[in-house]
Amino acid sequence: MTDLKAAARDAWIYTLPLIEVATTRQRGQALGQRMGAFAHVRHLANHRHRAVTTPNNDTLYSTAQIDLSSGPVTITLPATGSRYFSLALMDAYTNNFAILGTRTTGAEGGTFRLVGPADAAEGWNVIRSPTDHVWALARILVDGPHDLEAAREVQAGLSMQGPACEAPGPYAARSAPWPEYFASAAALMRANAPPVTDRVALGGMAALGLLDGFDAARFSEAEGAEIQAGVDEARKAVRKGGLGGADFVEGWSYPNARLGDFGQDYLYRAAVALSGLAALPPVEAMYMRAEGPLPRALFDGNAAWRLSFSPDGHLPVNAFWSLSLYEATDDGQFFFADNPLDRYAIGDRTPGLKTNPDGSLDIWIGHRNPGPERESNWLPAPAGPFALFMRAYLPKPELLDGGYRLPPVTPAQG
Repeated sequence: MTDLKAAARDAWIYTLPLIEVATTRQRGQALGQRMGAFAHVRHLANHRHRAVTTPNNDTLYSTAQIDLSSGPVTITLPATGSRYFSLALMDAYTNNFAILGTRTTGAEGGTFRLVGPADAAEGWNVIRSPTDHVWALARILVDGPHDLEAAREVQAGLSMQGPACEAPGPYAARSAPWPEYFASAAALMRANAPPVTDRVALGGMAALGLLDGFDAARFSEAEGAEIQAGVDEARKAVRKGGLGGADFVEGWSYPNARLGDFGQDYLYRAAVALSGLAALPPVEAMYMRAEGPLPRALFDGNAAWRLSFSPDGHLPVNAFWSLSLYEATDDGQFFFADNPLDRYAIGDRTPGLKTNPDGSLDIWIGHRNPGPERESNWLPAPAGPFALFMRAYLPKPELLDGGYRLPPVTPAQG
């Protein structure tokens, strides 16, 4: 007997990243972004930026949506000097199949040719995508307000050349009824063939017919109820996941080693697509989430909190670190909250950040201003639930391998 509920649950989880990337692409289209060309965000993200969950406030973004079924594209990177830069190339399933920039290709820039899975190409500068649909996302460090114009000059040197093409779609969003959702998921899978290593998982979803021409009309009312029950179960399972690992260690969750290149960890991939879409793999950036006492590991902004680093316990990174604060939505996403300082993150580059005489560092977190002596180290929170994420770019080996652990966020005293 076919278990439609299990098939629908697994298929919804498996295809959610496809849907989330397609939704992001369609939002860009609505703003006038063209396929195969970079759109540059010229300002740091703030509380008004709600296109992609869990944005950072450290880098300028440049984004491009690509359809390689029309032919290869050429990507030109600018020289970046000592400035952190990365260009993540993600397939339709949100795997980072290549990252260009500071860590990998260096500071000199260069030209690279991106080809689809079926294209013939050779040469040292050729990058092959596993799928025809590709999302390219650049992050360009801004070292404070004084550095914004210089960062924009680097951004302007990023370009892409390729054949003109129309945007694929439209596709349904994750909130769509299951017939529309799975019809769109099937279309996206036809355009972006799953890897052969997913064959076992796809066999478990075969009853839905996603790879054989999905037809919602062939299911009876009772079968439709089974499918809906599976989708409901999938939505709950995905909301329980997130950007960090499954467990908290001494007050923080640390990224799964598969983050950003998920292999067969489909539930983790879907949870990240919901709460941290386009996350980088740990070798490029580590994302750690603090454990709060409220449901969903959230903190209460009406209370006062503190994160304290010992003199020799600052984060070991080769680039920079940043603590970001987000208000949480009911569906499991995170966005910056408006605040009186227009400060959405605090880190090792924050102007005026004060260390204590012994070299230790205290960060004060909460809705109420902690006072003039502490305001330079204050990360404002909304008067309600919030989440804390730490980003560590180009982490050193001791952070990657677990030798270093972050201190917990604790209630502030005095």
